[in-house]
Amino acid sequence: VASTGAKGIQGKKGVLWWEIERILEDKQPAFILLENVDRLLKSPSKQRGRDFGVILACLNRLGYGVEWRVINAAEYGFVQRRKRIFIFAFKNTTKYFSEIEKKDISRIVYFDGIFAKRFHVKRDKDLNKINETEIVISNDIQDVSDNFKYNFENTGIMINGKVYTAKTEHGTPVQEQVVLGDILEENVSSKYYINQDDMPKWEYMKGPKAIPRKSKDGHEYMFREGGIAFPDPLDKPARTMLTSEASKNRSTHIIQDPTTGRLRKLTPLECERINGFPDNWTNTGLTDSNRYFCMGNALVVNVVKELADEIGYIVDSEN
Repeated sequence: VASTGAKGIQGKKGVLWWEIERILEDKQPAFILLENVDRLLKSPSKQRGRDFGVILACLNRLGYGVEWRVINAAEYGFVQRRKRIFIFAFKNTTKYFSEIEKKDISRIVYFDGIFAKRFHVKRDKDLNKINETEIVISNDIQDVSDNFKYNFENTGIMINGKVYTAKTEHGTPVQEQVVLGDILEENVSSKYYINQDDMPKWEYMKGPKAIPRKSKDGHEYMFREGGIAFPDPLDKPARTMLTSEASKNRSTHIIQDPTTGRLRKLTPLECERINGFPDNWTNTGLTDSNRYFCMGNALVVNVVKELADEIGYIVDSEN
């Protein structure tokens, strides 16, 4: 998992990328699967696309082709609206690279790429009109870091240093849509219910607000924040779960229990189900707080399983 954080690849979390690059250079794996928040494509704000450009340049220097796609799990039938970028890299010595190298970019995007096979996209009537953009990525990492700027789209391919990127929309779901109400427990412990004395605080956090603030240089401005559904609707997928799920926080899910009619937090087991984990996967002596934190950091494993199965076919075809 490559994590860049708000400050981009130069921030503290971004250091992880250079460790990944070091491992790749040493081990030279045939195939790589990486995941990150989708803002990686646009970071940092002062040089849009630089961080992803650096990653592509590093992979190109090491002899890899790349496919990427931003996938929102809920758009493919899963129970959480969690949008993440997945990056699949493949060594230029593999059969897969040779096959992809021969294909038309439109074929890769719509039919034959690893993501297209598992997570379908809407297909243009005229594939020749796909909004492709070709750029050439430099192997000079310092030059890319200093000067590269580009508006990457949610789907793309890099072959032999040539980068193609296009905006795609999700197609047929992997499964029938699962919503928050489908994964709830029954007979939930009273400790998960909201105390009536705390209701004003919850209503304030979840509601819209306009707060006057002052910046470090003395500039006064109005901070505005829209409201969040309170309680969370049970007939839709869950919102993106964060590591703060255990706390009294604006982003914490609050539902109306179907049996009691009272408002409550999600249970750790329900959070596991939202991410596609087996029941009680984290029930190994961890506190509830730690279980929530683990799930806030987790991937939607259903998405990863689909990609793992496809990578399995690719690996088998190499033999």
